[in-house]
Amino acid sequence: MAARSDPARVLVVGCGFGGFHAVRHLERRLGPAAEVTVVAPTDHLLYTPLLPEVAGGVLDPRDITVPVTGRLRARMVLGRVQDLDLARRVAVSTDPEGRVRELAWDRLVLAAGSVARAVPVRGLAEHAVAFRTTADATYLRDRVLQQLQLAAGTDDRAERAERSTFVVIGAGFAGTELTAFLQRLAASFARRHHGAHRLTPRWVLVDAGPRVLPEVGERLGARALRVLRRRGVEVRLGTTVAEVSSGGVRTGDGDVVASRTVVWCGGVAPHPLAQALGLPLDHGRLPVDDRLQVVGAPGIFALGDLAAVPDLTRPGWSTAPTAQHAMRQGRTVARSVAASLGRGRSRAYRHHDLGLAADLGGWQGVARPLGLPVSGPAARVAARGYHLSALPGNRARVATSWLTGAGRAPLLVHLDLPERPAWPPGYCGAGAGTRST
Repeated sequence: MAARSDPARVLVVGCGFGGFHAVRHLERRLGPAAEVTVVAPTDHLLYTPLLPEVAGGVLDPRDITVPVTGRLRARMVLGRVQDLDLARRVAVSTDPEGRVRELAWDRLVLAAGSVARAVPVRGLAEHAVAFRTTADATYLRDRVLQQLQLAAGTDDRAERAERSTFVVIGAGFAGTELTAFLQRLAASFARRHHGAHRLTPRWVLVDAGPRVLPEVGERLGARALRVLRRRGVEVRLGTTVAEVSSGGVRTGDGDVVASRTVVWCGGVAPHPLAQALGLPLDHGRLPVDDRLQVVGAPGIFALGDLAAVPDLTRPGWSTAPTAQHAMRQGRTVARSVAASLGRGRSRAYRHHDLGLAADLGGWQGVARPLGLPVSGPAARVAARGYHLSALPGNRARVATSWLTGAGRAPLLVHLDLPERPAWPPGYCGAGAGTRST
């Protein structure tokens, strides 16, 4: 195909791991030959694997938000894409103030990612916190410290127990790491608290599955389980949740855990925008070929959690919806878009999984780098090393926070954030769970 003379309009929907890296490589490959626009609800890439450390007070929220400004040259449009008009090749977007606009494209890249997945549990969205954003992480840190302060100030034993009990639903990466970091924060508060009543923070981690961290395998999952239980965390496996209320959680077996703080970490589902194309979906994800072009939709590409990408290293499977795949798919989709515009050649996406790691705080962790199972300090070093290498910015900030915080007690103050963050737009009632890293 001959190269175009007029700038092509390339629209990228989403600025997560896939979208950010797609835009970065599109700029390098296309230069002035294209006008690249990225539309997303925020002006940064949120490095979600480190959200538990924000909740635990180890990192500042700004440490894990990599700004678009100064790192990408693309035009940034704040908004959420609500619909796609394929006939006219325009995306309908709504900005934070409710204004609607249309964005035209010659090539479209869908990298909208995922939304919080929820099961039909009564009261879940009304009373639980969906752990997905820096607002959620900041609120949870504030909430834990606030509830412990209130517990310390009451003479009512039942109220004290209820306020100092915290329930996390979901024992995947997000739920397990969040529980580990917040438990350490609460334990630090209890050790330093001096008052008339002794505080004993109680943490309950609930999951319907048979294992903690099933993604890392049975051996490492069992190791993580031992670490949590040694710290006093009640891990209830094979347990469903029937109802969430302002006063706690009722499990499927009829037990009631009285608590004022419930967190939902039950996984995510592909963004509902995938349905806008009107094409058959693969468990909610858009089927794409090995060049990441949407099957049956010329000129449209998809990647990350939104796309069912064939895994050429495991024929018959799709790639796992993880950050390491999304980042590398961003490079592949940029090559494919450029090739479709007459610039260079496309290349099939192929990547061997580098493994997974879970940071449990202190010097504890479990990891499977390149398939090799490790735990303890070696796993935590592996996890932090991977995060520093994967961060597309802010590495010095994160490393400095880790170094200055080593061996230092956290600041036990809350910031008076009383409002529970609303569940994010696109809240979904069904879909396959995933790992954000």
